[in-house]
Amino acid sequence: MLGMKTRKKSAMLLLTAVMSISLFGCSTGNPTTGNAAQPASEGNTAAAAETTKPAGGKLVLYSAGPQKLADNIVSGFTDKTGIEVEMFQGTTGKILARMEAEKSNPVADVVILASLPSAQALKADGLTMPYPEAANADKLNKDWSDAEGNYFSSSASALGIVYNTKLVSTPPTSWAELATPAWKDAVNIPDPTLSGSALDFITGYLSANGEKGWDLLSAYKANGVAMAGANQEALDPVITGAKSIVAAGVDYMAYSSKAKGEPLDIVYPEEGTVISPRPAAILKSSPNVENAKAFIDYLLSDEAQKLVADAYLIPGREDIEATNRANVKDIPQLKVDWNWMSEHGEETAARFSETFK
Repeated sequence: MLGMKTRKKSAMLLLTAVMSISLFGCSTGNPTTGNAAQPASEGNTAAAAETTKPAGGKLVLYSAGPQKLADNIVSGFTDKTGIEVEMFQGTTGKILARMEAEKSNPVADVVILASLPSAQALKADGLTMPYPEAANADKLNKDWSDAEGNYFSSSASALGIVYNTKLVSTPPTSWAELATPAWKDAVNIPDPTLSGSALDFITGYLSANGEKGWDLLSAYKANGVAMAGANQEALDPVITGAKSIVAAGVDYMAYSSKAKGEPLDIVYPEEGTVISPRPAAILKSSPNVENAKAFIDYLLSDEAQKLVADAYLIPGREDIEATNRANVKDIPQLKVDWNWMSEHGEETAARFSETFK
């Protein structure tokens, strides 16, 4: 059975790669390089001690959104350690596709994904390097990270109903409402083959509701819900008013856009939603292991977790809360089965795409 599960997870990685690889040229997240800083001076030795002592050289990071947070984390890490970071920024699907394309000559040291099952699949396929002694790992939400240290969810986002406040005066309070005539042709939903968080929501909803969960998704299609690219592509028409609502919208995008003055707000349906952790992992093929460990230590540090909170994400550490958004205790959650979600991601993504194409 273990071998079968591993093959399923390998197939899921391959499917995501195949469905995403053609999108390299149109990614909004282009590779960027952090500027190298001078090594830590005596004056900031104590601060630098939070990270594992680096071995020099560089770090190659593949990171799934948001761009500004990734840039700030890279900048903070370089300032602390003097390690140069080369970063590829893209969706989870694009990152997995890039890894698949590079499997004969791996490049990345660390990946940050927007989907917990994707990290579980990497572990199952033997692609991750355990780092159980990572600094502050004991403070992380244990449901979101690997007990053996194969991946660490340093942040999370919840999926909700994101709506245009100029078009919607009374927002829906349940997922089922989006299938009613009041919202016909007014709703987008992200494509789960491009968005790891969207796949987390769909598989999570199905794990909690069983086969009858497909009844709602089929009703969405019949009501004109449109599958509209990855998260930002699904959100943009709601910002402009071309659509009224995003179902399974990523909440940090809504909070961030609202703070910038866009006419957006978000509700979490009363029956519950999925909180999607964002795991980071060191790859077993990493040519810069000590630098990768230092990066994980920084990612879980007080400084980086504050950057996470400032970016409207839920910090991965349970001892830190955001002040600009709803925290875990404020969000009704579905009783999801992450193992089921990991094992059924491939078939779910394929069936969803077939339903909504």
